Amino acid sequence: MTSSHLPKNSCIELPQATCEFHRPLPKTATMLFLGGRAPSEAWAHSLLDGNTYAAICAVDRGVAICRTLMLSPDVLLGDADSATSDDWAWGEAHAKRIERHPVRKDLTDTQLALHRMDDSNTVLLLTGAFGGRFDHAYSTIFSAAQVKGTCVLADDRESIAYVRAGETLSLHCHKQPKAISLLPMTSNVTGVTATGLYWPLADATLAQAMPNTVSNVLADGARDCTISIQTGCLAVYACWVNR
Repeated sequence: MTSSHLPKNSCIELPQATCEFHRPLPKTATMLFLGGRAPSEAWAHSLLDGNTYAAICAVDRGVAICRTLMLSPDVLLGDADSATSDDWAWGEAHAKRIERHPVRKDLTDTQLALHRMDDSNTVLLLTGAFGGRFDHAYSTIFSAAQVKGTCVLADDRESIAYVRAGETLSLHCHKQPKAISLLPMTSNVTGVTATGLYWPLADATLAQAMPNTVSNVLADGARDCTISIQTGCLAVYACWVNR
């Protein structure tokens, strides 16, 4: 691992921001390419350049991203119902392992991939998670909140990092985000304290049934914000493009 993009001490560095978890992180990362909106090639190359991943998993239509980047996946997983026949064939020719699943099943391809790749000894980085169908994005965001390890969803436009009970997350922005939202992943999230935001919080309780901490921004002149919670699970969402 030669690049700061991969986990380093307590941080995961994305091209547009650094996620600092204030706790030791595993030294390896696993990359999952999903079937939503593809990241820009420049962003993906910035994230991948010079890095070595424990595993790279192409999830159904996510194989198209791997093909564009000429990145051979360690695992090609899915039911092949959304990938084109050409992209899936490319994946079959280049993947080290193929896990074909039936179309009719209870879990989504992404959920199967999360179960397959989740390991408390690796960080999971998911791209292609945004911009597709709402139901798939909804399922992915909540499913990723349940993994054993540290999980971050990101592309060049949006990102989500999760804060769990007793944890603190700092977001150091290299590029000013358009909005930062705090989204409860559990019925209630208590003891929420947020600094560095235009509308800060102190020991607040956020309810999943009424997610009203949406479209906050960094405080004037700030480039960093820090969020801590006592109980529950909170998704810290940031977007850099308002469309």
